[in-house]
Amino acid sequence: MGFFSKPKTTGRLLAVAFDGDGLCAASVRRAPEAMPQVMLASFLPFAQPRSVEALKKLAKDVNAGQYRCAALLASGEYQLLSVEAPAVPADEMKVAVRWRLKDMLDFPVDQATVDVLNIPVDKAVAGRANAMFAIAARNSVIETRQNLFVGAKLALSVIDIPDMAQRNISALLEPAGRGLAMLSFSAEGGLLTVTYNGELYLSRRIDVTVVQLRDSDHDRKHVCYDKITLELQRSLDHFERQYSFISVSKLVLAPTGASGLDEYLSSNLYTKVETLDLASVLDLSAVPELAAAPAQQRFFLALGAALRQDEVAA
Repeated sequence: MGFFSKPKTTGRLLAVAFDGDGLCAASVRRAPEAMPQVMLASFLPFAQPRSVEALKKLAKDVNAGQYRCAALLASGEYQLLSVEAPAVPADEMKVAVRWRLKDMLDFPVDQATVDVLNIPVDKAVAGRANAMFAIAARNSVIETRQNLFVGAKLALSVIDIPDMAQRNISALLEPAGRGLAMLSFSAEGGLLTVTYNGELYLSRRIDVTVVQLRDSDHDRKHVCYDKITLELQRSLDHFERQYSFISVSKLVLAPTGASGLDEYLSSNLYTKVETLDLASVLDLSAVPELAAAPAQQRFFLALGAALRQDEVAA
Protein backbone atom coordinates (compact mmCIF):
# COMPACT_ATOMS: atom_id res chain seq x y z
CA MET A 1 0.00 0.00 0.00
CA GLY A 2 1.27 3.46 -0.91
CA PHE A 3 0.33 6.66 0.86
CA PHE A 4 -2.57 7.57 -1.40
CA SER A 5 -3.90 4.19 -2.50
CA LYS A 6 -7.37 4.10 -3.98
CA PRO A 7 -9.91 2.74 -1.51
CA LYS A 8 -10.91 -0.87 -2.24
CA THR A 9 -14.06 -0.73 -0.11
CA THR A 10 -17.16 1.42 -0.18
CA GLY A 11 -18.59 3.52 2.61
CA ARG A 12 -17.63 6.71 4.37
CA LEU A 13 -14.03 7.34 5.35
CA LEU A 14 -12.99 7.20 9.00
CA ALA A 15 -9.71 9.04 9.58
CA VAL A 16 -7.64 7.90 12.55
CA ALA A 17 -4.81 9.96 14.04
CA PHE A 18 -2.51 8.54 16.72
CA ASP A 19 -1.75 11.28 19.24
CA GLY A 20 0.64 10.98 22.14
CA ASP A 21 -2.19 10.59 24.63
CA GLY A 22 -4.82 8.76 22.61
CA LEU A 23 -6.62 8.20 19.32
CA CYS A 24 -8.64 10.73 17.31
CA ALA A 25 -11.22 9.50 14.83
CA ALA A 26 -13.28 11.66 12.49
CA SER A 27 -15.70 11.21 9.64
CA VAL A 28 -17.10 13.87 7.29
CA ARG A 29 -19.99 13.65 4.85
CA ARG A 30 -19.70 15.60 1.61
CA ALA A 31 -22.72 16.58 -0.46
CA PRO A 32 -23.00 18.69 -3.63
CA GLU A 33 -23.64 22.39 -3.02
CA ALA A 34 -23.49 21.95 0.75
CA MET A 35 -20.95 22.52 3.48
CA PRO A 36 -19.16 19.28 4.45
CA GLN A 37 -20.79 17.89 7.59
CA VAL A 38 -18.81 16.37 10.44
CA MET A 39 -20.64 13.18 11.36
CA LEU A 40 -18.22 11.87 13.98
CA ALA A 41 -15.35 13.20 16.07
CA SER A 42 -14.26 10.86 18.84
CA PHE A 43 -11.21 10.91 21.11
CA LEU A 44 -10.11 7.84 23.05
CA PRO A 45 -7.51 8.49 25.78
CA PHE A 46 -4.95 5.72 25.81
CA ALA A 47 -1.48 5.43 27.32
CA GLN A 48 -0.27 3.44 24.29
CA PRO A 49 -2.38 4.64 21.36
CA ARG A 50 -0.29 2.81 18.73
CA SER A 51 -1.54 -0.59 19.82
CA VAL A 52 -4.07 -3.14 18.58
CA GLU A 53 -5.78 -2.93 21.97
CA ALA A 54 -6.38 0.82 21.59
CA LEU A 55 -7.59 0.49 18.00
CA LYS A 56 -9.98 -2.32 18.94
CA LYS A 57 -11.45 -0.18 21.71
CA LEU A 58 -11.88 2.74 19.30
CA ALA A 59 -13.45 0.43 16.70
CA LYS A 60 -15.99 -0.76 19.26
CA ASP A 61 -16.78 2.77 20.47
CA VAL A 62 -17.47 4.21 17.00
CA ASN A 63 -18.59 1.06 15.17
CA ALA A 64 -15.59 1.46 12.87
CA GLY A 65 -16.34 -1.72 10.94
CA GLN A 66 -18.88 0.19 8.85
CA TYR A 67 -16.17 2.55 7.52
CA ARG A 68 -13.16 2.36 5.28
CA CYS A 69 -10.24 3.72 7.28
CA ALA A 70 -7.45 6.23 6.73
CA ALA A 71 -4.45 6.30 9.05
CA LEU A 72 -2.45 9.50 9.52
CA LEU A 73 1.29 9.23 9.95
CA ALA A 74 3.04 11.37 12.55
CA SER A 75 5.53 14.02 11.44
CA GLY A 76 8.53 11.91 12.38
CA GLU A 77 7.34 8.86 10.46
CA TYR A 78 7.88 10.17 6.92
CA GLN A 79 9.81 12.70 4.86
CA LEU A 80 8.27 15.11 2.35
CA LEU A 81 10.82 16.34 -0.18
CA SER A 82 10.56 18.65 -3.18
CA VAL A 83 12.33 17.20 -6.22
CA GLU A 84 12.56 17.99 -9.92
CA ALA A 85 10.22 15.74 -11.85
CA PRO A 86 12.17 13.18 -13.90
CA ALA A 87 11.54 13.26 -17.67
CA VAL A 88 10.10 9.74 -17.80
CA PRO A 89 6.69 8.21 -18.60
CA ALA A 90 4.14 8.32 -15.79
CA ASP A 91 4.36 4.58 -15.13
CA GLU A 92 8.11 4.93 -14.50
CA MET A 93 7.88 8.04 -12.30
CA LYS A 94 8.05 6.43 -8.87
CA VAL A 95 11.04 4.30 -9.81
CA ALA A 96 12.88 7.35 -11.17
CA VAL A 97 12.04 9.44 -8.11
CA ARG A 98 13.17 6.64 -5.81
CA TRP A 99 16.59 6.77 -7.49
CA ARG A 100 16.78 10.54 -6.92
CA LEU A 101 15.98 10.10 -3.24
CA LYS A 102 18.95 7.81 -2.70
CA ASP A 103 21.14 10.56 -1.21
CA MET A 104 18.31 12.64 0.29
CA LEU A 105 16.82 10.25 2.84
CA ASP A 106 18.12 9.58 6.33
CA PHE A 107 17.70 5.83 5.76
CA PRO A 108 18.44 3.46 2.83
CA VAL A 109 16.09 4.04 -0.11
CA ASP A 110 15.61 0.29 -0.59
CA GLN A 111 13.87 0.31 2.80
CA ALA A 112 11.44 3.05 1.73
CA THR A 113 7.83 3.19 0.62
CA VAL A 114 7.69 6.09 -1.85
CA ASP A 115 4.83 8.06 -3.38
CA VAL A 116 4.74 11.27 -5.42
CA LEU A 117 2.54 14.35 -5.80
CA ASN A 118 2.71 16.73 -8.73
CA ILE A 119 3.21 20.46 -8.15
CA PRO A 120 1.51 22.29 -11.06
CA VAL A 121 3.69 24.93 -12.74
CA ASP A 122 2.88 28.27 -14.33
CA LYS A 123 1.77 27.38 -17.85
CA ALA A 124 2.66 30.88 -19.02
CA VAL A 125 6.36 30.28 -18.32
CA ALA A 126 7.80 28.04 -21.03
CA GLY A 127 10.68 25.73 -20.25
CA ARG A 128 10.30 25.74 -16.47
CA ALA A 129 11.11 22.35 -14.97
CA ASN A 130 8.24 20.52 -13.32
CA ALA A 131 8.56 19.91 -9.61
CA MET A 132 6.91 17.34 -7.40
CA PHE A 133 6.76 16.21 -3.83
CA ALA A 134 8.22 12.85 -2.95
CA ILE A 135 6.87 11.22 0.20
CA ALA A 136 8.99 8.50 1.75
CA ALA A 137 8.57 6.39 4.87
CA ARG A 138 10.37 3.33 6.13
CA ASN A 139 8.69 0.11 5.04
CA SER A 140 8.67 -0.92 8.70
CA VAL A 141 6.53 2.13 9.58
CA ILE A 142 3.98 1.34 6.88
CA GLU A 143 3.90 -2.36 7.76
CA THR A 144 3.43 -1.61 11.46
CA ARG A 145 0.50 0.70 10.71
CA GLN A 146 -1.08 -1.90 8.42
CA ASN A 147 -0.65 -4.62 11.03
CA LEU A 148 -2.44 -2.51 13.65
CA PHE A 149 -5.54 -2.33 11.48
CA VAL A 150 -5.32 -6.01 10.51
CA GLY A 151 -5.09 -6.86 14.21
CA ALA A 152 -8.15 -4.73 14.94
CA LYS A 153 -10.00 -6.27 11.95
CA LEU A 154 -10.47 -2.89 10.26
CA ALA A 155 -10.19 -2.14 6.54
CA LEU A 156 -7.28 0.24 6.05
CA SER A 157 -7.73 1.93 2.66
CA VAL A 158 -5.43 4.94 2.90
CA ILE A 159 -2.24 5.95 4.66
CA ASP A 160 -2.15 9.74 4.66
CA ILE A 161 0.10 12.53 5.92
CA PRO A 162 -0.68 15.73 7.88
CA ASP A 163 0.44 17.99 5.02
CA MET A 164 -2.33 16.63 2.79
CA ALA A 165 -4.90 16.67 5.59
CA GLN A 166 -4.18 20.38 6.11
CA ARG A 167 -4.31 20.90 2.35
CA ASN A 168 -7.88 19.60 2.35
CA ILE A 169 -9.04 22.22 4.86
CA SER A 170 -7.02 25.00 3.23
CA ALA A 171 -8.69 24.23 -0.11
CA LEU A 172 -12.08 25.05 1.44
CA LEU A 173 -10.86 28.57 2.26
CA GLU A 174 -8.98 29.61 -0.89
CA PRO A 175 -10.21 32.79 -2.59
CA ALA A 176 -10.70 32.27 -6.32
CA GLY A 177 -7.46 32.71 -8.23
CA ARG A 178 -5.28 33.25 -5.15
CA GLY A 179 -3.22 31.11 -2.82
CA LEU A 180 -3.72 30.53 0.88
CA ALA A 181 -1.16 30.02 3.64
CA MET A 182 -2.28 27.98 6.65
CA LEU A 183 -0.53 27.45 9.97
CA SER A 184 -1.52 24.79 12.49
CA PHE A 185 -0.02 23.47 15.71
CA SER A 186 -0.14 20.10 17.41
CA ALA A 187 1.83 18.28 20.08
CA GLU A 188 4.36 17.47 17.33
CA GLY A 189 4.96 21.09 16.29
CA GLY A 190 3.80 23.64 13.75
CA LEU A 191 2.88 22.99 10.12
CA LEU A 192 2.84 25.73 7.47
CA THR A 193 1.29 24.99 4.09
CA VAL A 194 0.50 27.05 1.02
CA THR A 195 -2.18 25.85 -1.37
CA TYR A 196 -3.43 27.15 -4.70
CA ASN A 197 -6.32 25.76 -6.76
CA GLY A 198 -6.60 22.96 -4.23
CA GLU A 199 -2.99 21.85 -4.73
CA LEU A 200 -0.20 21.75 -2.17
CA TYR A 201 2.73 23.98 -3.14
CA LEU A 202 4.62 24.44 0.12
CA SER A 203 4.95 22.55 3.38
CA ARG A 204 7.27 23.54 6.22
CA ARG A 205 7.63 22.31 9.78
CA ILE A 206 8.11 24.77 12.66
CA ASP A 207 9.65 23.52 15.89
CA VAL A 208 7.02 24.96 18.25
CA THR A 209 4.29 22.83 19.84
CA VAL A 210 0.75 23.72 20.83
CA VAL A 211 1.77 23.06 24.46
CA GLN A 212 4.36 25.85 24.18
CA LEU A 213 1.74 28.21 22.75
CA ARG A 214 -0.41 27.58 25.82
CA ASP A 215 2.46 28.30 28.23
CA SER A 216 1.44 30.75 30.94
CA ASP A 217 4.96 32.23 31.06
CA HIS A 218 4.87 35.40 28.94
CA ASP A 219 8.60 35.48 28.12
CA ARG A 220 8.83 31.83 27.04
CA LYS A 221 5.73 32.19 24.93
CA HIS A 222 7.04 35.29 23.15
CA VAL A 223 10.32 33.55 22.34
CA CYS A 224 8.15 31.02 20.50
CA TYR A 225 6.20 33.82 18.80
CA ASP A 226 9.46 35.33 17.52
CA LYS A 227 10.61 31.94 16.22
CA ILE A 228 7.31 31.38 14.42
CA THR A 229 7.34 34.86 12.89
CA LEU A 230 10.88 34.50 11.57
CA GLU A 231 10.13 31.12 10.00
CA LEU A 232 6.94 32.47 8.41
CA GLN A 233 8.77 35.47 6.95
CA ARG A 234 11.51 33.29 5.49
CA SER A 235 9.12 30.66 4.12
CA LEU A 236 6.65 33.09 2.56
CA ASP A 237 9.43 35.20 1.02
CA HIS A 238 10.97 32.05 -0.46
CA PHE A 239 7.59 30.95 -1.76
CA GLU A 240 6.98 34.33 -3.40
CA ARG A 241 10.31 34.08 -5.23
CA GLN A 242 9.76 30.48 -6.30
CA TYR A 243 6.10 30.79 -7.33
CA SER A 244 5.74 34.39 -8.44
CA PHE A 245 2.55 33.52 -10.37
CA ILE A 246 0.72 32.77 -7.10
CA SER A 247 -0.49 35.65 -4.96
CA VAL A 248 -0.98 34.52 -1.34
CA SER A 249 -4.14 36.21 -0.10
CA LYS A 250 -3.69 35.66 3.63
CA LEU A 251 -2.35 33.47 6.42
CA VAL A 252 -5.01 31.47 8.24
CA LEU A 253 -4.15 30.34 11.75
CA ALA A 254 -5.83 27.05 12.64
CA PRO A 255 -7.45 26.71 16.07
CA THR A 256 -4.94 26.36 18.90
CA GLY A 257 -6.88 26.84 22.10
CA ALA A 258 -4.33 29.55 22.96
CA SER A 259 -4.56 33.32 22.73
CA GLY A 260 -2.26 36.07 21.54
CA LEU A 261 -0.49 34.53 18.54
CA ASP A 262 -2.91 35.91 15.97
CA GLU A 263 -2.46 39.48 17.23
CA TYR A 264 1.32 39.07 17.34
CA LEU A 265 1.51 37.76 13.78
CA SER A 266 -0.82 40.49 12.52
CA SER A 267 1.52 43.10 13.99
CA ASN A 268 4.71 41.56 12.60
CA LEU A 269 3.83 40.18 9.17
CA TYR A 270 2.97 42.00 5.97
CA THR A 271 0.50 39.21 5.16
CA LYS A 272 -3.09 39.47 6.37
CA VAL A 273 -3.71 37.06 9.29
CA GLU A 274 -7.02 35.45 10.18
CA THR A 275 -7.96 32.89 12.84
CA LEU A 276 -10.01 29.93 11.65
CA ASP A 277 -13.21 28.74 13.24
CA LEU A 278 -13.97 25.38 11.63
CA ALA A 279 -17.67 26.23 11.80
CA SER A 280 -17.05 28.62 8.91
CA VAL A 281 -16.18 25.75 6.54
CA LEU A 282 -17.69 22.64 8.17
CA ASP A 283 -21.18 21.87 9.43
CA LEU A 284 -20.56 21.00 13.09
CA SER A 285 -24.21 20.59 14.09
CA ALA A 286 -23.91 16.80 14.63
CA VAL A 287 -20.87 17.24 16.89
CA PRO A 288 -21.56 20.41 18.92
CA GLU A 289 -18.52 19.90 21.17
CA LEU A 290 -16.37 20.98 18.20
CA ALA A 291 -17.54 24.56 18.76
CA ALA A 292 -14.67 24.96 21.26
CA ALA A 293 -11.23 25.92 19.92
CA PRO A 294 -9.30 23.28 21.96
CA ALA A 295 -11.52 20.55 20.49
CA GLN A 296 -11.03 21.95 16.99
CA GLN A 297 -7.28 21.88 17.54
CA ARG A 298 -7.32 18.27 18.70
CA PHE A 299 -9.37 17.06 15.72
CA PHE A 300 -7.98 19.45 13.09
CA LEU A 301 -5.78 16.98 11.18
CA ALA A 302 -8.16 14.05 11.58
CA LEU A 303 -10.95 16.17 10.10
CA GLY A 304 -8.66 17.24 7.27
CA ALA A 305 -7.83 13.61 6.49
CA ALA A 306 -11.53 12.71 6.62
CA LEU A 307 -12.17 15.36 3.94
CA ARG A 308 -9.98 13.62 1.38
CA GLN A 309 -11.63 12.57 -1.84
CA ASP A 310 -10.54 9.55 -3.81
CA GLU A 311 -7.34 10.46 -5.63
CA VAL A 312 -4.16 8.94 -6.91
CA ALA A 313 -0.86 10.71 -6.40
CA ALA A 314 0.58 10.21 -9.85
